[in-house]
Amino acid sequence: MNNKKLITAWSFYDWANSVYNLVITATIFPIYYNAVTIIKDEHGREVSNVLNFLGIELKNTALYDYALASAFLLVAIIVPVLSGIADFGGHKKRFMKFFAYLGSLSCLLMFFFTKDTLGLGILFAITACMGYSGSLVFYNAYLPVISSPEKQDRVSAKGFAMGYIGSSILLILNLLLIQYHEWFGIHDRGLATRISFLTVGIWWIGFAQIPFYYLPASSVRRKFDKRYLFKGYQELLKVFRELRHQPRLTRFLMAFFAYSMGLQTVVLVATHFGATEIKMEAGQLIITILIIQFLAVAGAYIFSYLSKKQGNVFTLKIATLFWAAICIGTYLFVYTPEHFYVVAACVGLVMGGTQALSRSTYSKMLPQAQEHSSYFSFYDVTEKMSIVMGMLSFGIFNQLSPDMRQPTLIVIAFFIAGFLLLFRVKGSAVSK
Repeated sequence: MNNKKLITAWSFYDWANSVYNLVITATIFPIYYNAVTIIKDEHGREVSNVLNFLGIELKNTALYDYALASAFLLVAIIVPVLSGIADFGGHKKRFMKFFAYLGSLSCLLMFFFTKDTLGLGILFAITACMGYSGSLVFYNAYLPVISSPEKQDRVSAKGFAMGYIGSSILLILNLLLIQYHEWFGIHDRGLATRISFLTVGIWWIGFAQIPFYYLPASSVRRKFDKRYLFKGYQELLKVFRELRHQPRLTRFLMAFFAYSMGLQTVVLVATHFGATEIKMEAGQLIITILIIQFLAVAGAYIFSYLSKKQGNVFTLKIATLFWAAICIGTYLFVYTPEHFYVVAACVGLVMGGTQALSRSTYSKMLPQAQEHSSYFSFYDVTEKMSIVMGMLSFGIFNQLSPDMRQPTLIVIAFFIAGFLLLFRVKGSAVSK
């Protein structure tokens, strides 16, 4: 525990898989998806953004919202099974590898997504999301294994910072590939964009070999038993029952569920909002995401420092209030790319800190146990279900609204609810 080499190796998984979050979720894939799903006339003018998918007419952005919600719902259903097996059979690292390979392979296969293969694009978006989210369950479960409670805020922040830096490097390289594709002998920008999906898969699985090599296997070794297939749900139910005796942890999870609905929705729909509502060009959207990425590194450490001085819960209250203010400002005042850049800077400062601090706060509150996969499974199921609810709510409002500005109101409500619920978590400082 607290071995610097092991902590660095662990944080390299953030470096490895965060390229999915940035390139696939936040920037290049949404821009490409928007380009290939909008119907234009012979003069290049937009005619319609309504798609017929499986016999149902949906806005292209709403379809994307529903696809991601479906992916997170599937993860929430299957991960408890796997985490239970991991706890009882000692296969935590094995399942982390499985999901990492699933996600990276899905990114590689996105290369085949074109105007004529919408179904493939949606399918691989779902499986890539499942791979990313599923692997994080087992990755997060290593945090209390490699770090003592008093160091977990900084270790968690280091992981997120590594992810922001690594993903930004690959994004910049991909931007060069797409913007100056002819330098590389590629005469079609669409092909260059699809090649960038290949680089995500290669980067992800390549750098993941570092944590796969150094992270320890579980100390628990049992032979596989079919009964373990139900152990995950049994363990999840056991954690749920134990929460009755841990009121502070229960209240934190309720607050986390609420503000996570808002946070994850903002991250997942920001690019579509900029493209459809503000009519930002691809280059402007990329600049926006880069602003978020680089400021998120600083934000992760700023919030870690603030939590050390004022406590985790107090710092999360400040973060959720800041998130609500950002969304209110976006709804009322953001109408130009310049406005959006200011919002991006604010989001960057608070995003990394909120995510890193949420993970470490939960880790500190856990009861002493030999294995933590089931508890982190519960945490991840809570997060995934918050994303499902957030994206479904936003998708429904998006489908019914004439634009994407009105659904922003529901996101504001999520953050305000999270802020108020944090007052029920007793004590401003979190310690063991």
